[in-house]
Amino acid sequence: MNKLPQITAFFWIMKICATTLGETAGDLLSMTLNVGYAVSSLILIGVFLTTLVSQLISKSYHPLLYWTVILSTSTAGTTMSDYMDRTLGLGYAVGSMILATILLAILAFWRFSVGSLSVNNVKTLKIELLYWSAILFSNTLGTALGDFLADSSGLGFAGGSLLIAALLTLVLAAYYYTQISQVMLFWIAFVLTRPFGATLGDILTKPHAKGGLDFGTIGSSIVLVSILGVCIIFTTLKQKKLIVARTSNDE
Repeated sequence: MNKLPQITAFFWIMKICATTLGETAGDLLSMTLNVGYAVSSLILIGVFLTTLVSQLISKSYHPLLYWTVILSTSTAGTTMSDYMDRTLGLGYAVGSMILATILLAILAFWRFSVGSLSVNNVKTLKIELLYWSAILFSNTLGTALGDFLADSSGLGFAGGSLLIAALLTLVLAAYYYTQISQVMLFWIAFVLTRPFGATLGDILTKPHAKGGLDFGTIGSSIVLVSILGVCIIFTTLKQKKLIVARTSNDE
């Protein structure tokens, strides 16, 4: 049985919510609670590894567990990116290039060792480990890329947001109207939805004077946890109905 969700519009909504929550929760730990980037990275990587082990030993797809791992990759990715770019002083551009290189290396190894990068047939431990490694570094890259566009590219917060939105629109159009590999488009979209989520996180956390809703990191995290929780409950109930229907048809 495939242990991953189907890639639907609902998947992308939940992914954006999870990555936005990862942004606000990561900032809550490293900045609001003043834990620091290095310690936050160690804590959140530990959370990621704990949830990942639970996912790996699971025999089937569990929405709550899956999205908890996605969330943990987002929070870990946020602090990992900030540690590279700020604490180590690599800067957003260099950090983005390093992370992009690592991600491409993972995907290349996956492609040449397995023969496919499809996320619709992840059933072995090896492929699942490659999948989650790619997820972690794609979320980390997305964080660094978003920071680069907003702070170092000259586009600013608004310009970076518009560019990411435009690129996601192009990916969506390519999915429906071109013959470009859907697997390639999936990974491009996965990376881009991370800075898109970061932009949404800024809108939620920034004060009214800067065009935000002024929820703060704590308030924003509560809002996003609530939305993601509702989505997880919905998908869990939907999955149970599907299992019951399949069981009835088999009988």
